[in-house]
Amino acid sequence: VQLVVSGGGLVQAGGSLILSCTASRQIFGSYSMGWFRQAPGKEREFVAAVSWNGIPYSADSVKGRFTIARDNRKNTLYLQMDSLKPEDTAVYYCAAAWRASDSTSEGEYDYWGQGTQVTVSS
Repeated sequence: VQLVVSGGGLVQAGGSLILSCTASRQIFGSYSMGWFRQAPGKEREFVAAVSWNGIPYSADSVKGRFTIARDNRKNTLYLQMDSLKPEDTAVYYCAAAWRASDSTSEGEYDYWGQGTQVTVSS
């Protein structure tokens, strides 16, 4: 499975961005799909995910601001990011995990897309 990430960029605090992750084949019915991010000098962390059976999850730090969604017809996962804060600045990664038992766990994920930089200025 190949994952291609698009979106990202520079935005002012309070602004919005949308990230997209397109899979090379139809996997959403069997794979959990997640977004992770890594800020400079920090460990990669969970942001949001949709489990293989359609249950959404999000980190407390982004609840109410970020929305994860998937388009099965387009094999594409989205991350709508609103009310962005400078602390959201990071490289964002898309990942896929076959029938993950814990869709929030980075260790469950087998396939990773390339990262995309999100920079939020104050």
